Amino acid sequence: MPGENLTRIEAQERRAIVDTQSYEIALDLTKGAEVFGSRTVVRFTATPGAETFIDLIARDVREITLNGRSIDPAVAFADSRVVLDSLAAENELVIDADCLYTNTGEGLHRFVDPVDGEVYLYSQFEVPDSRRVFAVFEQPDLKATFQFTVTASEPWKVVSNSPTPEPKKHGDGSATWTFEATPRISSYITALIAGPYEATFSELTSASGRVIPLGVYGRKSLWQFLDADYIFDKTRQGFSYFEGKFDYAYPFAKYDQLFVPEFNAGAMENAGAVTFTEAYVFRSKVTDAVKERRVVTILHELAHMWFGDLVTMKWWNGLWLNESFAEWASTIATAEATEWTEAWTTFNAMEKTWAYRQDQLPSTHPVVAQINDLEDVQVNFDGITYAKGGSVLKQLAAWVGIDEFFAGVAAYFKKHEWSNTELSDLLTELETTSGRELSTWSKKWLETAGVNTLSPEIATDADGVITRFAIVQTAPADYPTIRPHRLGVGFYDVKGSALVRVHHVELDVDGDLTEVPQLKGIARPDLVLLNDEDLAYAKIRLDERSLTTAIDHLGDISDPLARSLVWGAAWDQTRDAEASASDYVDLVLRNIGAETESTTVRTTLGQLQLAANAYVAPEKRSATRERVAGALWELAQAAEAGSDSQLQFVTAFATAAATPAQWEQVRAVRDREVSFDGLEIDTDLSWQLLVSLAAGGLVSSADIDGALAADNTAKGGEFAAQAKASLPDADAKAAAWSSLIDSDDLPNTIVRTTALGFVHPAGVDLLGAFVESYFSMLLPIWEARSYQIAQYLIVGLYPAPLANLALRDATRAWLEGNREAAPALRRLVAENLAGVERALAVQERDAQ
Repeated sequence: MPGENLTRIEAQERRAIVDTQSYEIALDLTKGAEVFGSRTVVRFTATPGAETFIDLIARDVREITLNGRSIDPAVAFADSRVVLDSLAAENELVIDADCLYTNTGEGLHRFVDPVDGEVYLYSQFEVPDSRRVFAVFEQPDLKATFQFTVTASEPWKVVSNSPTPEPKKHGDGSATWTFEATPRISSYITALIAGPYEATFSELTSASGRVIPLGVYGRKSLWQFLDADYIFDKTRQGFSYFEGKFDYAYPFAKYDQLFVPEFNAGAMENAGAVTFTEAYVFRSKVTDAVKERRVVTILHELAHMWFGDLVTMKWWNGLWLNESFAEWASTIATAEATEWTEAWTTFNAMEKTWAYRQDQLPSTHPVVAQINDLEDVQVNFDGITYAKGGSVLKQLAAWVGIDEFFAGVAAYFKKHEWSNTELSDLLTELETTSGRELSTWSKKWLETAGVNTLSPEIATDADGVITRFAIVQTAPADYPTIRPHRLGVGFYDVKGSALVRVHHVELDVDGDLTEVPQLKGIARPDLVLLNDEDLAYAKIRLDERSLTTAIDHLGDISDPLARSLVWGAAWDQTRDAEASASDYVDLVLRNIGAETESTTVRTTLGQLQLAANAYVAPEKRSATRERVAGALWELAQAAEAGSDSQLQFVTAFATAAATPAQWEQVRAVRDREVSFDGLEIDTDLSWQLLVSLAAGGLVSSADIDGALAADNTAKGGEFAAQAKASLPDADAKAAAWSSLIDSDDLPNTIVRTTALGFVHPAGVDLLGAFVESYFSMLLPIWEARSYQIAQYLIVGLYPAPLANLALRDATRAWLEGNREAAPALRRLVAENLAGVERALAVQERDAQ
């Protein structure tokens, strides 16, 4: 039986038979807390006499009628499919069913607010989950119009892709909303959001002259924290930028942005009805990194209205083009149209770091990935699809010229509006506007995997003058492609208290070795920075003198992008066991206090914690963790009052605390016995400190319950679950494990935060007892849980903090003994293994 999977071959075969015209979907949301009614009328053409299937995941199917002929659900419906035989040239299919609400963030998610008991619903359909709500040909190249009719509680707000109509009230507390049909779109970007949401409205005038209604929605209990005016402001800036650059007016009738509970991702590009995580509703102080990320996310989803929603990939191997384009477009729009002008520095610090990590896993793949089935695409929402693809598109835009790039994109939208495309369709337009041949570029950059490494090769005379400068390019043995790069080389010297760029050249690098004669005769600088200004996608190496300079003076570089590149180079050398983890710790602790870019600080502090917990040699680990936490405490005390860095250093200290004395400092801060000027111990910070105290064993489960009683909110519940799972005793760990594995009642966000607490590094000594249980649960969990929950458990519960030979060997043994397991499951486990193998190699280097 197919279960819930769908292969690409099946989708192609079905597309050859079927072409969809319209859906009429009637949903009844008044049937209680477990199920909702779903009645679908689908009109489609087909090859006469052919047989195919339509997708549906439902608890009960009451009626299947095809062209007036009744079909027995007991015969035709199984797993996630309804078999349709004896098709006509023109078909009308009616399916009436009861479908299940979920608490996994897939399909139609149902949430009860613990603050006031109100019920909130929202849909999440990408990749294959509209079939959890209505019967549908669930593949992106079977576009159709979608007309929703929704019966729900009369006081609710009901939102979909089309403007919300006036409801028809029934006099019994319910009402029905009948929406206009959408344009021809793919099923995964349809949407339904319903509940007693608060909302505020505005409008803008599109480049077409149309007035576009705007809405911002959120839960009642969070509404006071939702800064809708700022969101409208960024939205207007995005509209103006994209309509101008794309030369194509916004294609939908309205634009709503809805902040919804228990959301799995950052946001989702439903046409005209974008859903966002409530992490972007700031009830407590957040870092500038988070604020900027929200702006990038707002513009990312807006870019999708054109790239993804108006023009859509034929199959999920084109997912990268959707996401990479939105990632690139949102970053350039953020940098050029908003106050966040250093967005490309943020992109380097966060996105490229993610891309380089993903590109070195055994699961790496070409940007244009081979997607054989739905399970493949589920695990492909990764750093290649988003971050490497975005990096490569940045390079492509530079290669063809930014004006020519936008002109090609504009032509692409006009030619392919409301249809489905492949990569070649975009490259054709870019070749036309730029005059460049792009098939060779595409083969090297999009159709091969792996990241190149660029290293300087420098010779000097007795006076330190350069006699030869070359750039060596290498590639991993498994992915040996050598690629062309356009990049800069920067020379930096220490001058007084600053590390200043004194020379810069820009050149093309290709082949294994590129000589740079224009650098001969120049005094060797204190620091040589390859890929200065970050034009290329490649790891860069610092020579020994440059690394020494970086350790002493990184914070003295004035340009934030150059600093980010040096931070990244030092981290890459550490991860690749070419430099010691202890030296990386020194680099961070000496220089992070001078770093001004919030995302760079955030990323680097996360890497510092990984180095201290898993990368330094085991015999150094305890002392290093104590030293790191102590240094973070000093950095917090020295930080500017009320600054972004102050908040980051305090929270990083709480996470890193490793001794009773340090946890006592955490307690004193939380109890306000020790204060930092300008730092308020607000709700979320208090919880973060409590999680630290739980990991240190300074609070009990009852103390956590008391904190939850004082903040009985969804966010409070997440923190409480994390804190309880962090408690450093065997019973607490066993209880956390049982709550996740022995029951499937917990919602997605509680699953995620419980797993986060379970593997807290402070409790590493307790994790060894769960290694056998971990591998025993993999196959049953993969079979029994939804993809999202299974992924949270398989990745989140992996006892990675052990980072030892026993865990490596157990993981290898499972992979060897389960060669027939689902490829997507094996990929997740193999990625876990790769992290341990890398940690062991770095530990060995650090011990030298």
